[in-house]
Amino acid sequence: MTISYRPWREGDEVAVREALGDPDTPQSALDRPLLGPDAADPWRRCLVAVEGEQVVAAAAVSEARLHPTRLWLYVEVAASHRRQGIGTELVRRLREEEAPSGVRAVRSRYTGAATAAAGFAAALGMAQIQQSKIVRIPAGILPEPMLGPAGPVLEDLATGSVELTKLVAAYYDEVHSSWDPSEMTLGRAQDLLLAPQTGAHGAVVLRDRASELGGRMLAFAVSYPPAPAEGEESAPRPETELLVGYATELAVSRARAAVRQLLAMTTARYPVQVEVDDAMTPVADVVAALVSAEQAELVTETTLVASDAS
Repeated sequence: MTISYRPWREGDEVAVREALGDPDTPQSALDRPLLGPDAADPWRRCLVAVEGEQVVAAAAVSEARLHPTRLWLYVEVAASHRRQGIGTELVRRLREEEAPSGVRAVRSRYTGAATAAAGFAAALGMAQIQQSKIVRIPAGILPEPMLGPAGPVLEDLATGSVELTKLVAAYYDEVHSSWDPSEMTLGRAQDLLLAPQTGAHGAVVLRDRASELGGRMLAFAVSYPPAPAEGEESAPRPETELLVGYATELAVSRARAAVRQLLAMTTARYPVQVEVDDAMTPVADVVAALVSAEQAELVTETTLVASDAS
């Protein structure tokens, strides 16, 4: 049958889910919600490919306020219809649309080796801009450092803390500055990373000395506990996820030491999962050393690609 293409319309949520099945990677689960009706704010365009009356693929591009220099691109084709040029045609048609900002560069990502996805990205003129990993760190694998009021101290901090929000926002902008510039405001840091609706449960910070002595924050960890699975109270729960960062004015060696101290304390009794980009050099260095020493396990690896990468 001939493949035809049309805009997303009401009822496609069900048709797409039936055609594509459940997301098969963590990134697919995060990115598939980009598929949906066209929107004006933020601007989004979405197309579906159909064979007869059956949806076989869908793709969308969207502006992103947080990373305004590129559009987000997501494409997914049913397993039975891959390698037939359908995804390429969807992207070609989407590129005929112009975002209000005038931005035409796009970014996307895929999980694991995904040689087909890598080849597809290359055929679209997209090249790697970043590598991201999720790593599981078992409980008690790192010796706990001796902390006290005269030296570094660990402190619980509310996720609504202005001091923490400023540190998180500055950290996010800094670690994205060289490869995907962001415009993280304090409000966005709260809305996207720290507010209760994000799943953020609590935060700890490592200070160079006690806060009452004017101690400054060296590193932070924000926890996102997993939601209990419905009807599976006795099943093992996934590990708490941590967002780990550091004060960006620190020298790399000092930041690395602070991150290691913080991870040793936060993993003393419970296993965690940490997501880290290669651009987060001190965190990436600590995590890579743990994986190399078989003290941590690589769970997934995600490649980010963009059409304007050099």
